[in-house]
Amino acid sequence: MANLTFENIGLKALAAAVPANTIDNLSYTKHFPAEDVKEIVEKTGIKERRFAPEGMTSSDLCYHAARKLLDDTGVSPEEIDGLIFVSQTPDYRMPATSVILQERLGLAKSTFAFDMNLGCSAFVYGMSVAYSFVQQQGFRNVLLLDGETRSRVYHPKDRKTAFLFGDGAVAALIGKGDGFGKSYFSLNSDGSREDLIKVDAGGYRNPSTPETLKEKVVDEYGNIRTDEHGYMNGADVFNFAIREIPKDVKNTMAFAGVERKYIDYFVFHQANQYMNSYLAKKLKLDGGKCPTCLDRFGNTSSVSIPLTIASQLQSDLKSQKKKLLLCGFGVGMSWATAVIDSPGMMISDLVEVE
Repeated sequence: MANLTFENIGLKALAAAVPANTIDNLSYTKHFPAEDVKEIVEKTGIKERRFAPEGMTSSDLCYHAARKLLDDTGVSPEEIDGLIFVSQTPDYRMPATSVILQERLGLAKSTFAFDMNLGCSAFVYGMSVAYSFVQQQGFRNVLLLDGETRSRVYHPKDRKTAFLFGDGAVAALIGKGDGFGKSYFSLNSDGSREDLIKVDAGGYRNPSTPETLKEKVVDEYGNIRTDEHGYMNGADVFNFAIREIPKDVKNTMAFAGVERKYIDYFVFHQANQYMNSYLAKKLKLDGGKCPTCLDRFGNTSSVSIPLTIASQLQSDLKSQKKKLLLCGFGVGMSWATAVIDSPGMMISDLVEVE
């Protein structure tokens, strides 16, 4: 477990963008019987998702979120010292999408820019990296951009994943401020579980071929995908989460020296309703302290934690100082937990991108 501590650094502002294209999960019945779909929706709690139309990428969504954030805060491009782009659905294999966004947003050529490829824990990981830069002398603000178009990763004929994932993006402004106090991070990984959530082909170890692009039946239930679509071992992912996440949450609270009752909100990765309800029960958390946006946006991977904050806690975090525990977990497997103070975060209205 890697534990990190920072002082007087925090999330100054947050903006989120989602595609305007809304998918009604109960109507997503092209490949499955309506009764099966209804059962899946009731179990996952995911009623709607947002799908990026053809030609719209995660960087497009990040651009709109960042423009909204900069406009609402009045921060100029010259005040941004660094840009970190978090995604597993970048625009290209190369160049890095962060560099494209640096130019598109009009940031100075002296701005550092790089990509992070991690998955569902990546926003918390990205925060820790941004905090590390900001704590250095001379740094003012880092723009953390997190975008995913997960709807393109999973096959619509694979019921194990077809109803879970959606698209979205966030822009977070990270900088210095006396009101942020101390922040605490726990970062973890276990590559022995790499096969639990994976895309087998299309990379450099198993390059694309005509065979990897063929649809095939992959199990006894008739689910269909290609080797270049993602798959997930749901049962083992659940077992991983209930074994590792409560332990890390408790350890991070102990590291931060804070009791459960002093945390105002526990913001978990939005995996599915069943898993998050189980985690809350195991940790003995008040449901009102666990905001969720699953029903509206589905599982947006690394975007899900900040999207939950932006869509569910806007008015509360603007007006009052709150203590938050953030916890992301998933593909890798990797997981990360943070305890931070929010002394008055500026949260923009949600942007819907046509």
